[in-house]
Amino acid sequence: MVHGQMRAFVHRYPAVRYATRQIRIRLPQRLGGLDRAHVPPWVRRFDLALPRRAGWGPAVPASLRVTAPGDYLVPLRLQHSGLAGYEPETLACFLAALEYARPGAVLDVGANVGLYAALAAARSRRRVYAFEPAPRIADTAQAIARENGLGVEVVRLALSNHSGTGALRLSPVADTANALAADARPLLGRVPVAVETLSHWRERAGAAPAVVKIDTVGTEPDVIAGALEVLRRFRPWVFCEVRPDHGVEERLMALLEPFGYCWYHLCGDPPYPLRAVIAGRAPDPAQRMWLFAPEPVPERVWDTARAWYGSLPGPG
Repeated sequence: MVHGQMRAFVHRYPAVRYATRQIRIRLPQRLGGLDRAHVPPWVRRFDLALPRRAGWGPAVPASLRVTAPGDYLVPLRLQHSGLAGYEPETLACFLAALEYARPGAVLDVGANVGLYAALAAARSRRRVYAFEPAPRIADTAQAIARENGLGVEVVRLALSNHSGTGALRLSPVADTANALAADARPLLGRVPVAVETLSHWRERAGAAPAVVKIDTVGTEPDVIAGALEVLRRFRPWVFCEVRPDHGVEERLMALLEPFGYCWYHLCGDPPYPLRAVIAGRAPDPAQRMWLFAPEPVPERVWDTARAWYGSLPGPG
């Protein structure tokens, strides 16, 4: 217990983290020191090439300047593999949806450093909102958007099926695993965060959601439950991570079926078949994303997704 509390304290305060790491770099590994060859940089800076598909028009901006803490997982993966190696099926379909969804806003729920939000702002003229409750990660998302001159509004909220406050569980494994979900996994600590339903937030903000991406580490059904009025009124395209456990698939189907949504598992090459149920484990854990469409997806959308898929750049 004491060891866990110390780790949480070290990770919560950047100055303490920096001092602790400098000490461990200098210690022999047999005494708990770090291998210098595997120590991430304190700050990671790189240019991320953005896609441009044939016939789409000028690709402005051509790249995204990313500046983030060196131990954040999403920037690490993007620097090493580019967009072609980071959820390419979902990114391609997301870009196609930006072209074909009715006019309205893009919502990146569980944004982390705001990759999907930044991509939407760079490749569309839609209003873009990035929802990220973890304070330091939200700061990074805001800094990336500002440095690149992108019109992304970072909303420091956790979306769920109720409004009030909650405790965000900070994961010791990766910054992408922070969640409101209560489970038995180890944690670094808890951060109090504001919680709201998407329907209530939409009413306050006056936004009209057209494309929504949800990745909230297991609480996706709660986000959908708090967005039923949005689904009924605005019929957005929804990109949602589906984890095959804790009854997530069954809850999502129960919530979406009354609204006539169609579901597609974004795994492999497009086009994707219409599924009768939301079920099935992806061969790759990175392929857990599904598209919940308000109507059957026409072939022209899959054609556009294929074009975007082929344009996703690799590293460097």
